[in-house]
Amino acid sequence: MKIGVPKEIKTHEYRVGLTPAGVRELVAHGHRVLVQEGAAMAIGFSDDAYRAAGATIASDAAAVFAETDLIVKVKEPLAPEIARLRADQVLFTYLHLAADREQTVGLMKSGATCIAYETVTDAQGALPLLAPMSEVAGRMSIQVGAHCLEREQGGAGVLLGGVPGVPSGRVVVIGGGVSGTNAARMAVGISATVTVIDKSLPRLREVEQQFGTQIHTLFSTAAAIEAAVTEADLVIGAVLVPGAAAPKLVTREMIRRMRPGSVIVDIAIDQGGCCETSRPTTHAQPTYVEEGVVHYCVTNMPGAVARTSTIALGNATLPFVLALADKGWKAAIKADPHLLAGLNVHAGDITCPAVAEALALPCRSSAEIIRG
Repeated sequence: MKIGVPKEIKTHEYRVGLTPAGVRELVAHGHRVLVQEGAAMAIGFSDDAYRAAGATIASDAAAVFAETDLIVKVKEPLAPEIARLRADQVLFTYLHLAADREQTVGLMKSGATCIAYETVTDAQGALPLLAPMSEVAGRMSIQVGAHCLEREQGGAGVLLGGVPGVPSGRVVVIGGGVSGTNAARMAVGISATVTVIDKSLPRLREVEQQFGTQIHTLFSTAAAIEAAVTEADLVIGAVLVPGAAAPKLVTREMIRRMRPGSVIVDIAIDQGGCCETSRPTTHAQPTYVEEGVVHYCVTNMPGAVARTSTIALGNATLPFVLALADKGWKAAIKADPHLLAGLNVHAGDITCPAVAEALALPCRSSAEIIRG
């Protein structure tokens, strides 16, 4: 199979779909890999490194899309990339369609088969291709949140770890999944006062067993969220409903009651965000102030640490890329129900129920597609 790796074009996005190590594995399986010139130069993977791994270097994105069967990316395709997709082509990347009608319609019109990293599952019901970036985003959220709390960044001038005689900052993490747990770990590590809120009691027990008395846990109700958020210095929105839009758990009124200069880092912004005041930002302009609160809502947070993120993501995606290339997309998803769960769009139809529900569009059964 011919596999294409274009350079990402989202603002300040330096990750890449395959590392040279991943290319080497695919070439060893008899596949041809076409990598766009300079696709990973910014993170230290040179074109020569890809050539040494067996890739062919293409001069531009047009050649990558035109000459390959499977496109492996990191972020959702932007309009120029969607325009290059073909009906006989497979796209494998993060999509986050539930909060993006324009992209969804574009992919439907392309006729391409689109498999989303974020809805691929595993035997434990987890999301193995979302997990690496959730780990990165969770850990980064405390780092960027602490920076935003500095006075020159518009924050209240709070040091999360405090100092002797001064209380530590209060961090509230909404969502106890992968990103939320990693955020809590980093916050505990700098001696902040940490509260984790989740709607799953078993998950709260697991978090408490992991951190012991270093954190507080709260069952998620509107009252609990309100009480915690309005007293927080830093709120981390780490809510995830697989494939669906994030629920708006933090209202504008709650944010209005926060101390001026407090900070919200909404990791859920890829799925629309879990705060009423959240709107997507970029690494070029990562923050804005609303209701006196600093908001950090960058949709590709892990792109700031692109080398680490690329390697972590490649470790997780490579087995699935190999399966798609070795077997062909239909045989691969037929053989693996977890990869089948990643199918979001095919031949003009939405195939992910959560996406269809979020956008009020019809949904075609993926089981019907693999039977056809």
